[in-house]
Amino acid sequence: MRAVIVFCLGTLLCACAPQMMKVGDPVFEPRIERASAARAVMPDGARLPMLVFEADEPRAVLLALHGFNDYSNSFAEPGPGPWFARQGITLVAIDQRGFGRAPGHGLWAGDRRMAEDVAAVAALLRAEYPDVPLYLIGESMGGAVAMRAMALDEPPEVDGLILSAPAVWGWQELNGFYGAALWTAAHLAPSATLTGRGLEIWPSDNIEMLRVLARDPLVIKETRIDTLYGLVGLMDSAYDAAPEIRKPVLLLYGAKDEIVPAAAIAGTIERLEAAHLDVTSACYPNGYHMLLRDLEREQVWKDIAAWIEQRTTPLPSGNMRDLRQCRLKEGGR
Repeated sequence: MRAVIVFCLGTLLCACAPQMMKVGDPVFEPRIERASAARAVMPDGARLPMLVFEADEPRAVLLALHGFNDYSNSFAEPGPGPWFARQGITLVAIDQRGFGRAPGHGLWAGDRRMAEDVAAVAALLRAEYPDVPLYLIGESMGGAVAMRAMALDEPPEVDGLILSAPAVWGWQELNGFYGAALWTAAHLAPSATLTGRGLEIWPSDNIEMLRVLARDPLVIKETRIDTLYGLVGLMDSAYDAAPEIRKPVLLLYGAKDEIVPAAAIAGTIERLEAAHLDVTSACYPNGYHMLLRDLEREQVWKDIAAWIEQRTTPLPSGNMRDLRQCRLKEGGR
């Protein structure tokens, strides 16, 4: 009887396994479509919407990757896209699979598939701007995807990474009880959804921007548990990928970040430094998780532009320092 019960439970768990987005065969030539709206066509035919902020004579190009449940519009006003374009830096933001107007809204595509999309779009941009430096810039989940992409067998050919509060809080940092609860929920009720109501967490001090996000129907408000489960797996992969980056890294973090623990960021920096990588870090005393859209966002933008121009000079904000000293709080925060 015990064996029967175990078999039935195992069958139930398999039947309710986390759902992954279906991906087609790679039979298409990747390309950029510019009809009524710009879209990047992936090898399987998936079309990823693009938001392009074009500089007149670009001295650099940024491939911008949004955070979890967000989409490319996060780089529009009050985000940094228009500002960078005025500084001579073209910014191209994409909707990643499962988010915004991309295929599979609300479903998880898998960290490898998302990373391969980044590599494909980077190759298209490299061909379009052959003599211009190309960088990945990722916010939160986008930073994790950028890191994961650099661990591919054929990583994107970029000149560096800009990671704004990268999501590197994976299974290794997750409380054992919460990790077990998430695994169980993802296998018993993968399509159940969670909201952030009642958490009392502030991702930014830009309240008006947060209100706009709350009204935007393309910003996901109810997250599937299996998608959250996939995110934690991505964060784990990003943490593991740190030594594989082999490109200059600018890592940005806010002392008031309530989303990604400072201890996880510090651990990531240690892994980058142990691999003898070129790492510049900046800690913003008044910065929250959404540094690129906070009230003091422009000083972050200026630091990024300065780093792109000359990595060896101090950042204009004066916030260039060891992130391990960035308000490490009680309990590993």
